[in-house]
Amino acid sequence: MSLLDTNLSGFGTDPVWVIIVKAVLIFLVLVLLTLFNIWFERRVVARMQHRIGPNVNGPFGLLQSLADGVKLALKEDIIPKAADKVVFLLAPVLATVPAFVTWAVIPFGPEVNFFGHRTPLQLTDMPVAVIFVLAIASIGIYGIVLGGWSSGSTYSLLGGLRSSAQMISYEVAMGLSFVAVFLYAGSMSTSEIVAAQDKTWFGIILLPSFVIYVISMVGETNRAPFDLPEAEGELVGGFHTEYSSLKFALFFLAEYVNMATVSALATTLFLGGWHAPFWIDTVWAGANHGYWPVLWFMGKVLAFIFVFIWLRGTLPRLRYDQFMAFGWKRLIPIALVWIIAVAGIRAASLHGSFNKNYLYAAIVVLAALVLVLGFVDDRASRGRERLAAEARADAEAKPFDAFAGGYPVPPMPGTAVAAGSARVSATAEGEEQ
Repeated sequence: MSLLDTNLSGFGTDPVWVIIVKAVLIFLVLVLLTLFNIWFERRVVARMQHRIGPNVNGPFGLLQSLADGVKLALKEDIIPKAADKVVFLLAPVLATVPAFVTWAVIPFGPEVNFFGHRTPLQLTDMPVAVIFVLAIASIGIYGIVLGGWSSGSTYSLLGGLRSSAQMISYEVAMGLSFVAVFLYAGSMSTSEIVAAQDKTWFGIILLPSFVIYVISMVGETNRAPFDLPEAEGELVGGFHTEYSSLKFALFFLAEYVNMATVSALATTLFLGGWHAPFWIDTVWAGANHGYWPVLWFMGKVLAFIFVFIWLRGTLPRLRYDQFMAFGWKRLIPIALVWIIAVAGIRAASLHGSFNKNYLYAAIVVLAALVLVLGFVDDRASRGRERLAAEARADAEAKPFDAFAGGYPVPPMPGTAVAAGSARVSATAEGEEQ
């Protein structure tokens, strides 16, 4: 089957009122899901850290997120004098709108009776729906970069540049992880990919692609331990340091909607979409009919959200150079080798000459690549550590000249002092005593 030869006859024929109702429902689901995810994250992290978490506003503290949103809306709206006002105001919108638009092609369930009209539980679909998601999501990067640049702050600018480099790098690995799915599904349409997983999920038969995607989606959304554009220890708060009130709330909303977006995409491409988990449909014929699939779909999305929260409460933040090197030197080469292996296996299976030995060989080659990359990086790390140790030894062996910079500087403890600096050294020792 051609990648563009898909059956999309069920889309594009809905009345206008059905399209409007679907769009409004998706918007409401995402806003309510964001409020729930904020509460869920605070409760889970509190549980991991032996704290109580929000428990006052509403039952179990469920209205705490709503209270925080109202508080943000009522805060003073400040625009720095050095900011480019138009771009400063436009950036949060550029970051938020694409996060909602990408859900237009996410399938929530099969065709159902929707207020007397038969329609799929999906706003729309297209032959290149997954590419559409990547294209729209990449627009959100502009919002972050322009927000950091237009603030007139050095820290905000550095956060925006970090975020752009990070998102672009990990979007490459994310896109490569999709190629194996396209090869097995024979389509780039989200509804067709879900239909191709009615027997076996791609997350099982394409496990390396699934692992690469899960790592990439965390880096793509700037979430811990990959939240380097917002590293408060280095950049105060990152690209949104100068933002306040509703503009900051829009960036906050975009982050949590993007978390749900990449989780929904992972569910659609690798975990069977709205199909019942654990193959419940084998014992319950109605599991994949009606509105029940919405429950399965949202359950899988929330499972990914929990993984995001789990990582945030467990792992420390990486150094920026480590994070970027991991993406370019690990994920992308492994993804390329895996694509070649999957393409060969898929071609052999379509021509009837598939042998399980091909799959075993692909796994062996991939494992060897991982080991080689790890060995090369380990040797490089040891070499850098040796050079740094030699540089420190040379610095310690060289006599310290207190007047080298034009001003007397006390030497560090244990440092050899040059003859001309003896007076400074004696003065420093006297002050210490």
